[in-house]
Amino acid sequence: MRKLRMTIGKVTIDAELLDTPTAAALYAAAPFESRATIWGGEVYFTVPVRVEREEGAREVVEAGELAFRVEGEAVVVAYGPTPNSVADEIRLAMPANIWGRTGDDLRQLEKVEAGELIKVEALV
Repeated sequence: MRKLRMTIGKVTIDAELLDTPTAAALYAAAPFESRATIWGGEVYFTVPVRVEREEGAREVVEAGELAFRVEGEAVVVAYGPTPNSVADEIRLAMPANIWGRTGDDLRQLEKVEAGELIKVEALV
């Protein structure tokens, strides 16, 4: 199974890629770097990837699901409620492609500050 490692500041997250066009494009683009942006309980960052919105794109995600926002070409790693959330749900700003999953504890992203360096690399 293909994997990506995202090092976000001092936090490392390993992602298992799904069999989707978005996952394939992200894997092919690695390695690359970006900078973190924070929006409520999510960290997002722009990436050198352009893909179309996939069937099944959605706004509400589960903890551990990794998303890609077509508008703005951004990976979204959400770990808690955002300003758009109702109650405890994790609601993104707009529908996004789900491209991967992680079993890592995403609550560690609470320590990430806006502007921190993000490194994304492909794992075998």
